[in-house]
Amino acid sequence: MKKIILAFCVFAAASVQAQQLNVICSVQAEWCSMIATVYARTTGVKINMSVKGSGEALAQLIAERDNPKTDIWFGGTGDPHLQAAEQDLSLAYESPMMGQLHPWAQQQAKQSGYKTVGIYSGPLGFAYNTELLIKKKLPVPKTWADLLKPEYKGEIQMANPASSGTAYTMIATLVQLMGEDKAFDYLKALHKNISQYTRSGVAPLKAVARGEATVSISFVHDGPQEKMNGFPVATITPADGTGAEIGSMSLVKRARNLELAKKFYEWALTPAAQEMAAATKQYQLPSNKHAKLDPHVPDFKSIKFIAYDYAKYGASNERKRLIARWEKEVNALPR
Repeated sequence: MKKIILAFCVFAAASVQAQQLNVICSVQAEWCSMIATVYARTTGVKINMSVKGSGEALAQLIAERDNPKTDIWFGGTGDPHLQAAEQDLSLAYESPMMGQLHPWAQQQAKQSGYKTVGIYSGPLGFAYNTELLIKKKLPVPKTWADLLKPEYKGEIQMANPASSGTAYTMIATLVQLMGEDKAFDYLKALHKNISQYTRSGVAPLKAVARGEATVSISFVHDGPQEKMNGFPVATITPADGTGAEIGSMSLVKRARNLELAKKFYEWALTPAAQEMAAATKQYQLPSNKHAKLDPHVPDFKSIKFIAYDYAKYGASNERKRLIARWEKEVNALPR
């Protein structure tokens, strides 16, 4: 009898364990928390959620390559997801939901051999403190060239591309917009006006909100939340063209809970799941064409986008090369 009871307890424990999913979440903490809570309540599956930036998430997957402790990676700029696919850290999976997604999300999946998929997109641009601009009698920057004006000296913050997907997206955007050598000439000139290179991509915008910087180079979908919180923040996209991130999702190769991970993957592509972003004041464009759009989501039709080559600039060697050049030719310069 004791053996039967013991066997039942072992079986029950295994069943409970099987209903747990290990997720790295690379979007804002509030969004991660809502996903975990709602999914657990509606499915009974417990989400073990680890909130990490996309660069840190990729580093963890590399470190855990032979014995992954993560089942699925949700969110964060697409470049590290493409690098994970390139390094065979993620699993190819073509979702039945693919036809419901915007073309840019489907393209992200095809370029990676279906090892990642786009779940949202957000344009790169400028955020500025409206009160500080008036106080310092500065114009609203409307083009990339505007940021080089001498009156912006010490007024601009951006992130460090070595640690931030936002900043790397900026460099890749400028290289495609201007050509590589001209882009680096631009970055050297911009360096004189930068007060600080932050570790995270959202930090410069938060500095603008607090009045610690006047202008930031940021994803503009992060601006409305700060404005709703009472800060004097406005955003704009450069009239001469800009890039956008494609936030992505990837199944981890050799995941311990693969079937549960696939169910979460399918759920995360549904309109209802993607509409949770706006419920937590995150205003990226959802990848599902049927998701209802919050009024704060940027109007992509009114933005001048470049033909961003996600496959080329998401490749590990290209990213390393451009960041190394930035470190040597730009970050090493005095200000």
